Amino acid sequence: MSKSNESNYVRIFDTTLRDGEQSPGASMTLNEKLRVAEVLDELGVDVIEAGFPIASNGDFESVSAIARNTKNAIICGLARAHNNDIDRAAEALQSAKRKRIHTFISTSPLHMKYKLQMEPAAVYDAMVSSIKRARQYTDDVEWSPEDGSRTEHDFLCRCVEGAIAAGATTINVPDTVGYAVPEEFGALITMLMNRVPNIDKAIISVHCHNDLGLGVANSLAAVKAGARQVECTVNGLGERAGNAALEEIVMALRTRKDLLPFETGINTKTITKASRLVSAVSGFVVQPNKAIVGANAFAHESGIHQHGMLKHAETYEIMKPEDIGLTKSKLVMGKHSGRHAFRQKLSELGFELDNEALDGAFKRFKDLADKKKEVFDEDIVALVDDTVARENDRIRVEKLMIACGTEGPQTAELTLSVDGESRSTTATGDGPVDATFRAIRELFPHEARLQLYQVHAVTGGTDAQAEVTVRLEEQGRTVHGQGADTDTLVASARAYVNALNKLLVKREKSVSAMSA
Repeated sequence: MSKSNESNYVRIFDTTLRDGEQSPGASMTLNEKLRVAEVLDELGVDVIEAGFPIASNGDFESVSAIARNTKNAIICGLARAHNNDIDRAAEALQSAKRKRIHTFISTSPLHMKYKLQMEPAAVYDAMVSSIKRARQYTDDVEWSPEDGSRTEHDFLCRCVEGAIAAGATTINVPDTVGYAVPEEFGALITMLMNRVPNIDKAIISVHCHNDLGLGVANSLAAVKAGARQVECTVNGLGERAGNAALEEIVMALRTRKDLLPFETGINTKTITKASRLVSAVSGFVVQPNKAIVGANAFAHESGIHQHGMLKHAETYEIMKPEDIGLTKSKLVMGKHSGRHAFRQKLSELGFELDNEALDGAFKRFKDLADKKKEVFDEDIVALVDDTVARENDRIRVEKLMIACGTEGPQTAELTLSVDGESRSTTATGDGPVDATFRAIRELFPHEARLQLYQVHAVTGGTDAQAEVTVRLEEQGRTVHGQGADTDTLVASARAYVNALNKLLVKREKSVSAMSA
């Protein structure tokens, strides 16, 4: 039986590369997007929303490249209810094996009055026109009533019926501002199923934001009410408080089949790999207590819990770590470990690197092994994430020497490579971190403000790697950078420079958007 006929099959629509990338600071380069898309395809998502082609030349190019390279998933491009948007999306998607145009317009009284400044009749006409135009390019058209959860029911039913009649094959109902609660949102889907006469001609989808922490709960309530597509992101990435988390939705459906008798096409053993890659390229660290993919998700410290685990794992674990791609370490790594063993260890940890990235990671591993008595899995994850994060950086840290102590001022001697050119300076500051960041500013002048500086130890011990997160803001653009090293100051410099590189990507996108 085909998926389209299976009443219990839930399609996973991943919007990490579109809605997820809208998180302040989460911009990705073209190569990073291609790698994420490849992992999403391996994960088995049904639809990859690759971007918003009209937004910038960069978005257009990334959607086009993903469309050319993706083997299995449907590739989707977002478009407003404007002819230019739809035409641009169609152009970007033309090489996709399977393509979808996703068009939207606001339908809530609040949005129509203040955002669109349009009357309901005009909104309805624009919706119908946009779907018909999209159908000229593809039979797979999705339509979303933005702010659907706050739209008046009569108007929502009229729009959904009209959208299906115009040719939409998927109707997505968004909780755009994360306002709904599960009982209410489930009832909204039930209402549509009961009141829209042609509802059986389309798949009902939901797109829930997490402003009240209810994105996953609302999505699952909608599935129970009849929705058969869920729009979500890896790690719950997304603007404001994020989107419903793909890994939480998928594992809830897998774990609670007694109450949620539904299937997905997700290869759950790839979840950890996808989570780590998205965290590395976005600069958004996964919080330790994050469900499914957090570092503590399968950790047990309480004596009572540990005793139960030793007796029988299911006493305190409702899922197996192996189900999401976590494996127990089979290889002990150290300074005598070779390249083959290192590649095998990376595979165990969910990483698949190309030869160039592997070379860089292996060199850094050997350097780390010379400094540390024991190299833990967490060390390798941090090291690889840091290597991956700066693979396409225009600015790189070449050398850093610090003079610090009780007698100031503290001094940083820094050499950066900027587009292949070495630049050096010496700067003083109120502490070694301040001196380092001042040196970076001298070598690469910029107006970005430091909003966050955060350090945590990857493992225990005085020889632990430090993982540093930096957040910069420039003219409303926010970026996160990460760096890891056994030297906290080197990690700090790497993190700041990584954030600067992401800022450069955002600047380029802004220029492209203005010229589009």
